[in-house]
This record gives sequence, C-alpha cells and structure tokens, in this order.
Amino acid sequence: MRTLLLLLPLVLALTACSTFVTPRYSISADSNVALRSLGVSGISVGALAEPAEFDRTCRAVGPLAPPDGMTHAAYIRKALEDELKIAGLHTPASPRVTLAGAVKKLAFSSTRGLTGGSWDIDVTLTSSNGKSMSVAEHYEFESGYMGDTACKQTAEAFMPAVQNLIGKIVRSPAFREMVQ
Repeated sequence: MRTLLLLLPLVLALTACSTFVTPRYSISADSNVALRSLGVSGISVGALAEPAEFDRTCRAVGPLAPPDGMTHAAYIRKALEDELKIAGLHTPASPRVTLAGAVKKLAFSSTRGLTGGSWDIDVTLTSSNGKSMSVAEHYEFESGYMGDTACKQTAEAFMPAVQNLIGKIVRSPAFREMVQ
C-alpha cells in the first residue's frame, strides 16, 4: 500500500498534459504603415466565426490555446481590431463601416518534414458596405523533434502567422475597397 501511495504522484505527473499558449498579439509596424496610408477612419470589427473544424490537440501532448481564454478566431479578430486601434482607424461606436467574417480554415502541423511545422489560416471578411475578400496564409516554422518542444513552438508560431495574415489583409486592394 505504501508503494502504491508513493507511485501515484509519479504516475499522475507522467500522464498529465500541458496546454501550450500562444503569446499575446504584437502590432506589426508594416501593417500599421499600410493602414495609416489608407486615409480613412470609422472602422469597427464585428464577429469572426469559428472554423467548422479545428483540432487543437498537438501530438497527443496537449491542446494549443490563445491567451486569456480566447478562441483562435477571437484572437484573429482582436489582432485586426488592435491593428486598427493603433493606426487610429478604429471606431467602436457609430462606425462608418463594420468588418465581420469567418475563419474558413484553421489547421496546423507540428510534424512537417521531421522537425518543421506550419499553420494554415483562411479568412473571409465582409464589409457593411457590401464588399468582401478572402485571404489565406501558410506559415512555416521550425517546431522540433520532441513533443513538448514542437507543441510549444507551434503555439508560439500562431502569432507571427496571424501577423502575416493581417498584413496580407490590410495591404490588399480589396481591403481598401472594403473600408471606403
């Protein structure tokens, strides 16, 4: 009985899983410059629907999660909103245009090749002015061989993948039409 009591904490420690958390979003200087060059204001960001399918489990080691209890779609939405705020274009009350949409695809691999990883994100945005656009980002990174390292790297790579996605959105001619 004594041996069983001593082994129980060891077994629990070895079978517990980790949650791998993405860092909070950081503003991109390039996106900020692109947004400021639009010469508009009065933009708000509405809902961004979740993808129909997304498995956030990484290598059976544990789930990937954005910070602060957000979903991945909410993280993308907040990233776009934060970029608009820093550029001085965001207006939460009585906006001139509101952007909303859906994350059509969200997928990752922590085993591209042997030690690589990737994120695939496809987003469709619609403006209250009737215009819409779709943008896709494929982001590759080094993940690692061991499960814990690879999953940590995968969670951390979501932020630059979203930065690239937002950059593609705000530099697109279709975005300019959506916010006019």
